[in-house]
Amino acid sequence: MSTDTQPLRTRSREGHTHPGSLWRLAILSWITVLCVLAPAHNAFAQAAPVQASLDWPTRPIRFIVPFGAGGPPDVLARLLAQQIGEGLGQPFVVENRVGAGGTIGTEAAAHAAPDGYTVVLGVTATITIAPSFYPDLRYDPQRDFEPIGQATAAPVLVLVHASLPVRSIGELVALAQSRPHELNFGSSGNGTPLHLAGELFKVTTGVDIVHVPYKDIGPATADFLAGRFQIFFQLYAPMEQPIASGRVRALAVADRRRLAQLPDVPSSADLGLDGFEVVSWFGLLAPRGTPESAIRRLNAQLQRALAQPGVRATLDKLGLIPQGGSSKEFAAFIAAQTAKWAQTVKRSGARID
Repeated sequence: MSTDTQPLRTRSREGHTHPGSLWRLAILSWITVLCVLAPAHNAFAQAAPVQASLDWPTRPIRFIVPFGAGGPPDVLARLLAQQIGEGLGQPFVVENRVGAGGTIGTEAAAHAAPDGYTVVLGVTATITIAPSFYPDLRYDPQRDFEPIGQATAAPVLVLVHASLPVRSIGELVALAQSRPHELNFGSSGNGTPLHLAGELFKVTTGVDIVHVPYKDIGPATADFLAGRFQIFFQLYAPMEQPIASGRVRALAVADRRRLAQLPDVPSSADLGLDGFEVVSWFGLLAPRGTPESAIRRLNAQLQRALAQPGVRATLDKLGLIPQGGSSKEFAAFIAAQTAKWAQTVKRSGARID
């Protein structure tokens, strides 16, 4: 009897399955299916980002340039954008986001989605100087970005107007020491590399010269050529013709090496000015969290672009020296430069007026 009564509990008189058993069987079936599919679903979820990175890029990449169109940063960015876009097979679209010395565009890039579709042109002022100069900066260059690679560098020159009776750094230092707080140096504004070049020169040589900040490099250059201030820390390219014509004199290259275009002008190392090295640089960065595979491909295309003869010829005309190197080398360079300018700002007392 017991062997016959148990089946009767799960079947009707007509021999069909009881409705309650159907529900139980369905639930058990779904549980089984879910248990089987769960590992596969997790594996797919983990593999999806890898697959996406392998397919990257599938659409245009935004290249934020935090300066206006037509200037040296924009010219360099468009030159690189064409080459990198061709190498990746997707347009590298330049977007000029100006304001606040380049920090507005840089901040926008820092807060963009880290999906490989936003890159920013980093420069000395926005990446390595701004953290020490702007207490309310809304991004942290070392925390919020993935360095891609350094594109170019250009050493700053120590220039004097032809009316100043000096022909060497030694004579300039002697004159400045004999006339404290009388000689002036101009720059394109507080916190710019040209400003801090002057502050570093003061710290290194012990001279007392006065900073005259301008709102832009154009008016500063015009006033320097007119003799309205005596000392200028500037790159070679904008000063090529004034140097050649004798309107201004180049006294030193703020770098360990001499400049190929000015072989007779001593370097800071030649002069024994230890630590007086001021290099204006450009590089590419992406928002923190950008896939490593995208960073590697961007770096590879940057290296390829910098190796092109046409690109190198244009950079030479701009007075820019191709750099290249890995993303890790660029990260180390940024860290060292940030520490250097933080120390310079602290020792000189430079601030935003």
